[in-house]
Amino acid sequence: PTAPGHILVTGAGGAIGAAIARAMRAAWPASRLALLDREASSMDALAAELGDATTHGVDLRQLDALPALIERIGQLDGLVNCAGVMRVQHVSSWKWEDAHDLVTVDLLAPLRLQDLVVRGMIERGRGVIVNVASMAGKVPLKGCTYYGASKAGLGMASEIARADLAPHGIRVVTVYPGPVKSALEQGARADWGGGGLFGRFAPIGDPDELARRIM
Repeated sequence: PTAPGHILVTGAGGAIGAAIARAMRAAWPASRLALLDREASSMDALAAELGDATTHGVDLRQLDALPALIERIGQLDGLVNCAGVMRVQHVSSWKWEDAHDLVTVDLLAPLRLQDLVVRGMIERGRGVIVNVASMAGKVPLKGCTYYGASKAGLGMASEIARADLAPHGIRVVTVYPGPVKSALEQGARADWGGGGLFGRFAPIGDPDELARRIM
């Protein structure tokens, strides 16, 4: 398949997003990369390492800002939805505002970004979308009410998009990682006091190996 010309990778300041960006650069040396995270400075070193990469500091809770972002970045035929927030706490202890923010970042923002790029991909007859869901969207984990709901929703939407878009030459890959070594994973274990049995026995995956399998 033809390499995407311009790819947006969200969550590129994190371990998994950065690993995916590196794997894509290795596979597609001529592609341009747009790297997105909440703090643009967190991706400066990665952008310099990869070359032909722009950085974009964006708060994905601000859904109304995303159309202007995509217009500013320009035509995209690749999208990696990797940005995410994971907080582990008892369902009764959440502040609704925090739950709303998590669902916005983990579910609504990826779907909005997909919505903003998919029609252009259909018009050009090519594209690739990678949606990083989670095994927490398939297996109920105590403390993951809103994270699990978001990842389950993203996984289902992504699988449907794969069926819808395949006839248009667009590849959609849905990813269901277990625990992968990252700041997000370490924070989740800390939130749940080390994670109990989950924290003691769940294997920790390698972000580079996950990126290799995605590619």
